[in-house]
Amino acid sequence: MDYLLLKHFHMTCVALSGGFFLLRGGWMLADSRLLQRRWVKTLPHVVDAFLLASALGLAAWSHQYPGQAPWITAKVSALVAYVLLGTVALKRGKSLRVRAIALAGALLTFVYIVLVATTKNPLPFLPA
Repeated sequence: MDYLLLKHFHMTCVALSGGFFLLRGGWMLADSRLLQRRWVKTLPHVVDAFLLASALGLAAWSHQYPGQAPWITAKVSALVAYVLLGTVALKRGKSLRVRAIALAGALLTFVYIVLVATTKNPLPFLPA
């Protein structure tokens, strides 16, 4: 597999992962029973596993690692925040308000991760 193929696979996984999260977040806000379907509980984790594997492959291929490349350090740090906010939004939030706030925070964090990835800048909102 060449680098561009792996990169496009990774970007596809990003889109699928974000799309599934947004869908599940919408269903959570609507208190939908669809969240209890087996594929809804399984498929996003499969996609996320491929996303993580492709990210590790890209890091190894490009020789850019957290701690060495500031933009990758920012992405990994934001990824941890995204996962924590996502678990509060979809599972651990004690009230709908807490879940909605965590969902909004997770979605903003997802956007930040994408911006960092596309600009390769840990502060993508500041002029270069």
